[in-house]
Amino acid sequence: MSAALLAGLNDPVFDSQEIFRAVLDAMAQPGKIITVGKATKAPPPLMPAAASIALSLFDLSTPIWLSSQTDNDAVRAYLAFHTRCPITPRPADAAFAILNGTEMPKNFDDFAPGTPEYPDSSTTLIMQVDDLQAGSGCCLRGPGIEKENHLKAHGITPDFWPAVARNAGSFPLGIDLILTAGEQLTALPRTIKVEY
Repeated sequence: MSAALLAGLNDPVFDSQEIFRAVLDAMAQPGKIITVGKATKAPPPLMPAAASIALSLFDLSTPIWLSSQTDNDAVRAYLAFHTRCPITPRPADAAFAILNGTEMPKNFDDFAPGTPEYPDSSTTLIMQVDDLQAGSGCCLRGPGIEKENHLKAHGITPDFWPAVARNAGSFPLGIDLILTAGEQLTALPRTIKVEY
């Protein structure tokens, strides 16, 4: 079966709604790990959770940037077939970006931070990591967290957490992050303060 014909979501309407709610739940409760691997036959290196987000949130009006490690013909064909999203060569033009944790830039300056009038016009990063663990690791504080949450992500560069901390200092501008590992996801919106 060609990459363009790989199955997407079993029930596009209901599965998309479930994935969308999971992303909203993750954004509302930063650091909470949620399992949502509806797209289980995505072409490598797309993980099920990242592919599920793509099939739920991407469309003709959402330009996407793919990093060098996530960009290949199979991934492009899969996204084109299921979402028809345009692929942009410039990170700053992307509504969403997909990259691996090992490709994390030293900061997020290449991506759109939004504007004072339209802070929601920023890029959302979908970052694929090796593993997510709650209850240990970095301390997260901010809206949606009663006291503090702890999150550990494996498969990221040493620059990751410092960049997340600097990102919060740009609020209301800045980017939002969704971390995925296999069928799991968690979110780090720009409002989150990080102690690492």
